[in-house]
Amino acid sequence: MNLDDTIVAIATPPGRGGIGVVRLAGPEARKIALPMLSMKHDLDPGRAIFGELAEPGAGDPQRIDEVVVTYFAKPHSYTTDDIIEISAHGSPVVLRHVVELALARGARLAEPGEFTMRAFLNGRIDLTQAEAVRDLIDSQTLYQAKVAAQQLDGALSRRLQPIKQELVKLIATLEAGVDFAEDDVSVLPADQILHHIAALRLPLDQLASTFAYGKLVHEGLTLAIVGRPNVGKSSLFNCLVERERAIVTAAPGTTRDLVSETVAIGGIPVKLVDTAGIRRALDEAESIGIRKSHEALADADLVLVVVDASQATVPEDAELLQQVAGRPAIVVHNKCDLVPSHEGTGVRTSALTGAGIPELRQEILRHVGGDHGAQAEAGFLTNLRHQNLVQESLVGLSAAASAVGKRIPHEMLLLDLYNALRPLDEITGATTTDDILNLIFSTFCIGK
Repeated sequence: MNLDDTIVAIATPPGRGGIGVVRLAGPEARKIALPMLSMKHDLDPGRAIFGELAEPGAGDPQRIDEVVVTYFAKPHSYTTDDIIEISAHGSPVVLRHVVELALARGARLAEPGEFTMRAFLNGRIDLTQAEAVRDLIDSQTLYQAKVAAQQLDGALSRRLQPIKQELVKLIATLEAGVDFAEDDVSVLPADQILHHIAALRLPLDQLASTFAYGKLVHEGLTLAIVGRPNVGKSSLFNCLVERERAIVTAAPGTTRDLVSETVAIGGIPVKLVDTAGIRRALDEAESIGIRKSHEALADADLVLVVVDASQATVPEDAELLQQVAGRPAIVVHNKCDLVPSHEGTGVRTSALTGAGIPELRQEILRHVGGDHGAQAEAGFLTNLRHQNLVQESLVGLSAAASAVGKRIPHEMLLLDLYNALRPLDEITGATTTDDILNLIFSTFCIGK
């Protein structure tokens, strides 16, 4: 990828809108943009200037649109290049025309994520921050956006930095002992080396343990609502969605197909799946629906088993509870408004009155780990690539500790320590391959 040319792209989503932005970045950004603009004031860095977009050519330029132009001078810009952003009315025809004018004057159409890749390659952000840009754009909940903003601010990098520094210090000490053994430079005894390795493992283990929660924050989870007919599954589904999404009638077996909706619970995207009542099917359509219910139950990350609190437990309820034994599941005793009290485990709710719904949300959140430390913790793992690299580093440290115990020469021990350091460098992008970079940035939108 050539970092010396000037790139252009539409930076706003496809379609029509009140405003649309075309972004140019590179050494020729001003030279390319100025002939298509008519402005009463010169471009000043960091200032928005009102002007007109005009068709360049002989004679009086023909006005196309009113625009606001912002100039970010290098190195004080997103990519550290000169950047021109032209904000026009959000007509796809106008925005495409601006791009075509820029291309005609020597710009190149940006690749997906190329603006952010330039910011990374030019040293303005590290790789974790670049990935956080994508996560911020893809956020479905406000909490996801806040987590991505923390990562964009360098939270994960700051958490890794002291670990890397201590590991480099240990490597340097052992290297000195190997290089200057004849000069009586003291080499750390085995117990001290093991102490240093253990001190490095502890924060890395803690970081690795955050991935279970971080993955849920990043990807969300699927929650299946199951139970026999007429226990109030669809009514409960509507309460959690907070609108009449599923059809509810007094007749058992109304739901014949899966109905799904994604909601935010504690900032985590939760895909709710309302299923057909599980019983002996009365016809082929219901049979297909019940089969899909069993599939949804098998695929779900968390299951709500709904039972009728106003009735005694029946064999179908016991069979369902047996199916979810050993899996993350919550037993919901619905229709609690019909009975004064209830003994046993689970959450009591009334989809009719709304009683118990806040408690059910809290129980769901407790099951996904959102009611304790990880939620408030800065710099936790949300990315599978990062998790795999942290695990690689831990493997390297374990191998190093094993080498110390076996009295293996320090030259070989150092190989294990370097194997622990290399994955940490790959997380932030201090060392990484072009293939990994291309894979990461290919998932970005073109204008970012």
